[in-house]
This record gives sequence, structure tokens and C-alpha cells, in this order.
Amino acid sequence: MSRTMLAALLSATASVSNAAPASKDQLMTPPAGARHYTISSTASKHGDIWSWTMPGQRIAYRMSMSLRGWVTETDELVTLGRDGRPRALAIRGFTDSGDATEDFSVDAVGVAHWKTVVDSGSEPFGAKRYNSYGGPWLASESDIEALVTAGANGVDLLPTGHASIAIGQAVQIEGPQGSKTIKLAFIKGYGFSPSPVWLDKDNHFFGNAGVISLLPEGYEKAGPKLKDIQDQATATMVREVAHRFLSRGNRTPTLVGHVLMFDSVAGRYLPNRDVLIADGKVAAVAAAGTIKAPAGATVIDGRGKTLLPGLWDSHQHVGDDWNLLQNVATGMTNYRSPGTMIEEALSIYRRRAAGDLLAPDGKISVIIDRKDPLAAQGALTVSSAAEAVAAVDKVKAAGLWGAKFYTSMNPAWIAPAAAEAHRLGLHVHGHVPAGMRPLDAVRAGYDEITHINFIIMQAMPQDVVDKANTAARLEGPAKYGKDVDLDSPAMKAFYAELAERHTIIDPTLTVWEPLMTSDGSAISPEYAPFADIAPPSVARGWKIGGYPLFGGLTRDDFRKSFAKMVDLVGRLHQAGVPIVAGTDGYGLELVRELELYQQAGLSNAAALQTATIIPARMTGMDDRIGSIAAGKTADIILVDGDVSSSLANLRHVNTVFLDGYRLDGAALRQASGLSGMPK
Repeated sequence: MSRTMLAALLSATASVSNAAPASKDQLMTPPAGARHYTISSTASKHGDIWSWTMPGQRIAYRMSMSLRGWVTETDELVTLGRDGRPRALAIRGFTDSGDATEDFSVDAVGVAHWKTVVDSGSEPFGAKRYNSYGGPWLASESDIEALVTAGANGVDLLPTGHASIAIGQAVQIEGPQGSKTIKLAFIKGYGFSPSPVWLDKDNHFFGNAGVISLLPEGYEKAGPKLKDIQDQATATMVREVAHRFLSRGNRTPTLVGHVLMFDSVAGRYLPNRDVLIADGKVAAVAAAGTIKAPAGATVIDGRGKTLLPGLWDSHQHVGDDWNLLQNVATGMTNYRSPGTMIEEALSIYRRRAAGDLLAPDGKISVIIDRKDPLAAQGALTVSSAAEAVAAVDKVKAAGLWGAKFYTSMNPAWIAPAAAEAHRLGLHVHGHVPAGMRPLDAVRAGYDEITHINFIIMQAMPQDVVDKANTAARLEGPAKYGKDVDLDSPAMKAFYAELAERHTIIDPTLTVWEPLMTSDGSAISPEYAPFADIAPPSVARGWKIGGYPLFGGLTRDDFRKSFAKMVDLVGRLHQAGVPIVAGTDGYGLELVRELELYQQAGLSNAAALQTATIIPARMTGMDDRIGSIAAGKTADIILVDGDVSSSLANLRHVNTVFLDGYRLDGAALRQASGLSGMPK
């Protein structure tokens, strides 16, 4: 599951400790008649959460979920004080990220104490509420009740932060109890942007809707309707932001002088250049001091700065309007989405073209998977080769760019579906279906392989390959990756065939780095530069303990396997296999992805090409973007510092030119929920 989808839900999952978490059979069993919520998507049901009361002002919760083999089994026991605030809670179990153990209590003198697998602390309780690190998602209902009661004043949180709620429109939905009135509300303070939540007519928690929805049993079919309504409300909010930035005054000519410029086509840095931007395009590029600024132009002194083509995230599951705004704030002017639902994709295109959405420009694929409990959420699900071909036709009819096949697809359906996609001019990529190795998928028609774990699947034992639509897709590489001989004849032949076929690789190393290397002691390098400027709840959630250890393996074993994955990217590059940089996350991870490519052996310039000219070529957009040249669209970023000496300077966005609009980096960060410049 992508990290962006998880963040859209109100509560994040917890992480791992070295001690074994409580097992499933040690967790509480819901009694008959317990309140029952389900976790579902348009693809299938994914899990359940129950709640019931116990003696002594206690409320119990039990969560059980499996997302394509990523399993969560947790419970939580909450003890309420006389004022209705939780004065103690205990969370047990495990998530797909490991041990979920968490404890909170208030002692006799009013001091609150908490301990999770990543932090601990004490502070006077006062009028605050403890913001739990993890636990069953439904347990957040008491926090929402408190926010409603507090009104405009909001609530101070422990360990830190402040939250508030705004209640909006009411709608009618149908369910097992007939027609029900519920209200849309937005919570501020837990994430980068306002988070939608649904309340009942009395302003009690009703549920969450999204790509994955948490709703009372029997109301699952209302999920898509509720998602559409909250998406429309969000679109209204972001429209005001877009109109503020995309004003005519921000599209006047700009001369950036005496700047270090990255030539992405040649893969080199050119010192002391002048670049003139006018009418949405690059008007001229020349030696410093040779271009005269037009009347009324904004002149920027580029000394000490670097001018580059706007960055690409080639694995950005677009759909969240606020996240798209943040992408622009961090220097992303383009993306490739390897899986967005058709209606969401068309909405993004339509609103961006109208100037109602501040977002990068990009190309979108749609996920196609077999109807199965392990099917990808948000996918077009199919039951035969003929239906797979029809799903490809649907993607083309919508005017989208590619078809992404997934792990539960029947391998026999890939070739006919890929052939249809190619006949229609669509790009074919995706996860490797269980039972296939990456080379099998390429020979069946894949133009691109997604995720480094599926690439190293070429060297995995057959029993791992056969279960690649479960947690085996990570556990196999974690267990066996460290022992793979990347220079064996078989692996060299693998690289050579990928290169000969011009197969593109989308590694997303930053997905696996925190899972495989983190031990709970520090925030992963992909997020550390943003920790001080992100909302406290977000920054706390970035500190994880890593994927749970199993089978006698150690964290050092996992780290060695991840190091082998990094080295694999280097071998692919050396063999001439094209690589595109993607995150499968917020997009904040992109610079770290490039830094890991440098660790793999790519030069600074070669790493940067994976996020500029190479994805532009992949999408057929290189005739107008991906490099800085006269006549091309001005999708360009100006950053503070010398990027040729350190890719980390890419995080220091000074100015973004998006379709020629000159956008101030500091203002963009503030609008997107970041409080300052990243470290």
C-alpha cells in the first residue's frame, strides 16, 4: 500500500521493536453485538474493526486487516476519566510495519506518561489530549468528539501539536437502518492539510471515506459517494490557493542571471548562464551578461544558485489535491502516476487546465488486477483475459497514458492484455504477477518494471515468486537479497536483456529503505530534512522501527539485503538499463531517491537525469519539457546552493516556474503545510 494512501486516513499504523509483539491469538476477541466497522475499497473488503464497552469506564477496540498480504492485528483498551478524556490506553499487536505496542497513562499527580516503540515521555496532562502513535483506526473517535466539543478553540495535543475541526455540509446516505443524515467535517492539525471525516447527525464520529474507507458495517457502498463529496469540498479549498498563485502578475518575463544551469540532455552543469523566461517558455539561454531583460521583467541574481529542469516523480499516485500542491513546493513540476482511478485522473487534468488546481503536469496509468481478496485497492478488477483486454480498452477510452498490471493478475492474461495496450499506444508496466519473474513479464509485454523488490525477484526462490502477491514480495528479498550474486552469469544476462529491450526500471528505493533499515532510533534519511518543518504528528509518524524481523533474521541482515538492492540499481545503470526516479510516497522522498542512486554508483548528473530528461522521454514529453532550452515550456526550478556539489541542495527550492508562472518557494511551502526551508 502506498504511503500516501495511509496518510489519508486519520491514524497512522505503528512500527516495530526488537521484542516480539503480541500475537493474534493473544489479542481481545470481540463479543457478540460489538459495534462493527469494515475497511474496504472498490476492489474488495480488507478488514474489520470492532468496539465494545467494558466495566470501569473502559472501551475496547479490535482491528484485523490484510492489504494484499500486509497484515495488521491490533487491539486497544481505553480507560476514560471523569471528564471523558482517556486517562490510560494500552495498544497491543502488530501492523505491516511491526510491533504496535503503546502505553499511555496519567498518574495521581496529573502527569501523563507515554511509551511507544519509537519514543517515550512525560508531561503535565493539564487540559491536553494524548495523540496516540498508532492503534485501531476507530479509536480516534474519542478525539473527534473532543474536537467537536472544543469548537473553534481546538485542542492541545500530547506530545505536541494543536488540532481543530470545522463541520460542513450534511448529506443523506442509505444503509441497513434506512436513510441516514451525516455531515462532512475537516480536521486540521494532524497532517499537512485538512483531513476529511464524516460525523452523524449528532456530530459523533461516523466514518472515513477514501480509496480505503472505514465505515459502519452495511454502509460500504456509500464510500465512493462520500469520497466524491469530500473531494469536491477539497477542490473548492485548493481552487482559492491555485488562483492566488496562478495570477497574471506571476507570468511576467523573468531573467535569471549568472546562474549554474543543469543541462539534462548532456548530463553536465554549465556555469555562469543567463536564462530568459517569457510567455510561459524559455525564450533564450546564453552566457551570463549577454541577455537584456525586457521592460517590466523580474531579474533574479542566480549567483550561488542552480537552475534545473523541474523534477519528476515517476511513481506518484496522484489524487490528493493538497499533496499535488506540496509536490510543486518541493520542486516537482511533472509526475507519472502508476495508478490513479479514472475519474480522479480526469478531474485532475480538467481542473489543472482550468487553473483551478496547482499541480505538476503528468501522465497517468490505471491499475488492472484480478478479482481477488488480494486485489489492489483502486484497481479495475478482471476475471479473464477478455476482461483484462476490455479494461485496457477502458483506459484508452478515458484518454489516459498507461496500463499497470498488478500482483494478483493471472500470468496468462498479461500477454494478450499487453498486446492490446501496445496496439492502442499505451505504456505497459507494473508489479510482477505472482508466479512470474520480471523477465517473464518483460517478455510478455512489460515496457517497465516497478519497484526494486520485483526486479530482484529474478533471483528469488520459486516459492517466493509464487507468493509475490502477499507479504512474500518483501520478505523474500529481505531474507535472500543479501546472498544474491549480482555479478553471476544469470544476473548479467538479465541486465543485458533488459537493456536490449530498453525496459525501464522504477526502483522506488525509498519505499524499502525505512522498512528494512530503520530500528526506531531515528527518522529515516528521506524525511529527516523535513522533520522540523512538518506538523508534529506527521514527523512523529516518520520515525518507525522497520519491518518486523522473522525467521531468525536480524536488522543487520535486512540492511545487507537493502544494500544489495541499492547495488542492483547500479548494475542496471552500468548495463544501460534506463532508470526513472519515483517515490510511491508524498514526493518529499525524491531527493533521497537520487542520493541512493549516487550510492549505487551513478554520477550526480546521471542520478539527476532519472528525475528530468529520462522520464520526459519515457512519457513522450521531452519535446517540450525535461530540459532547459529555447522554445521549451518553462517547467524549471531555481534552488539555493550548488547542486553539482550536493544533490541535497535540491531540497532548497527558491523559485518554481510552472508552465511559466513564477512561484515563490517560501509561499508554496507555507501553503502546502511546511513551515520553512528543509535542512
